[in-house]
Amino acid sequence: MGKIKALFETTRTKHGAYSVGVTAVVVAIVVVLNLIVGQLPEKYRNIDVSSTKVYEITDTSRKLLGNLEADVTITVLAVKEETDERIRTFLDKYSELSRHVSVEWIDPVLHPSALTEYGTAENTIVVSCEKTGKTTTVAFSDIIVSDMYAYYYTGTASEAEFDGEGQLTSAVNYVTSDAQQQVYRTTGHGEETLSSTVSDLMSKNNYNVAELNLLMAGVIPEDCELLLINAPAKDLSEDEKAAVENYLVQGGNVMLLLGGRNSSELPNLSALMKDYGMESVDGYIADPRRCYQGNYYYLFPQLSLTEELSRGISSEMVLVANAHGLTLTDAARDTITTTAFMSSSEDAYAVTEDNQTVGAYVLGAVATEPVSEGSKDDPKDTKNNVKETDAKADRKKSRFTVISAGSLIDPQITDMFTTLENTTMFMNVVTENFDGVENISIEPKSLAVEYNTVHHVGWFSLFVIFGIPLLILITGFVVWLRRRKA
Repeated sequence: MGKIKALFETTRTKHGAYSVGVTAVVVAIVVVLNLIVGQLPEKYRNIDVSSTKVYEITDTSRKLLGNLEADVTITVLAVKEETDERIRTFLDKYSELSRHVSVEWIDPVLHPSALTEYGTAENTIVVSCEKTGKTTTVAFSDIIVSDMYAYYYTGTASEAEFDGEGQLTSAVNYVTSDAQQQVYRTTGHGEETLSSTVSDLMSKNNYNVAELNLLMAGVIPEDCELLLINAPAKDLSEDEKAAVENYLVQGGNVMLLLGGRNSSELPNLSALMKDYGMESVDGYIADPRRCYQGNYYYLFPQLSLTEELSRGISSEMVLVANAHGLTLTDAARDTITTTAFMSSSEDAYAVTEDNQTVGAYVLGAVATEPVSEGSKDDPKDTKNNVKETDAKADRKKSRFTVISAGSLIDPQITDMFTTLENTTMFMNVVTENFDGVENISIEPKSLAVEYNTVHHVGWFSLFVIFGIPLLILITGFVVWLRRRKA
């Protein structure tokens, strides 16, 4: 016993006991802190360190959720423990942004009747609002999107995008909104179709897009809230031009994106534009001052945006290619106001086979005109009708928007340069045609692996990459060796 007692009285034993005691206290503190942190909300516990910020929620969603007045239920039909952690984490973060949003999980293995009740399949999110009675679904495959092109070529599907915010915000907006905007896209003139990226954004914003052949229909439907003419290769006929004019005079909204045709090849469309204070310039616009890497025909326009058009736009990096130019002229009626929101620099050129004319050219403009109910009876006398109508009469505005480069939404630009704000710009312009509507379409975040690469390798780069780590290792070894000899 004496030897044992003496063993515990040595300096080494006392230091060892002290170390064990300190270790025990530290372990206890760590355990308690873990228990405390585990009770914190998800938004504080889970920090997004991914390069593409898949869990980051934009101000658009925060505003929508913050203004909710109706309760929204997000029902997840899946086995929670087997669900992708990214989806579980995002649902927790998303629901914490509003007290009107609740998430409930239903295990379809334990409750198979739930699939029949909701009329959907496993691994699906059902978003519903009792107040409006509307319901929609979002599949897990729509949130974590696979690259099917890679699957077709290689036989292996890789994860390409995470669209949790875009899909859920669109679903919440749909079930809580009473209205759906109707957009008609003209056909029959060689128009460009909308890319899948733009079509998805239109759907997310609750816009229903349908095709309209004016030659066959003869008139524009009464439920049309926006007529979209996307890069036509052929001109409108006289009857079609008259139908569009009548639609505008009655308070309609028209959006025209010009393609590769010069104004001389589209005389009726050019005449319509001129009535609204916009005249096309022949040739393509080259801008040495605001071009993409020395390619003068790929240019970054100068933006002059209203508060509504600037929503979600921070860098103002919008790229267009092979754009035609516009100049603003006197409109056919004094009641028409035409404003440019996108233009080249003053050093740009309108280039044709024969000439290069320097100047500042408009690349996007909008013409508005107040319209009274009386103008339906005599479309050509809009000016007098507006003046003679009582000031208290119900008025609305017609809106004619022209973008001189259909490449604004060309997938070869929007899908290749994902950091550009082309699609945000386009959706803001579309949304401006609807009263009381904001652009809530949110693009998915890339899940592609990002690699760190070394650009312009030199002596300094080699020193930073290899020299400093080697110096630290040598210093550490020297310090260790000295202490061991001491």
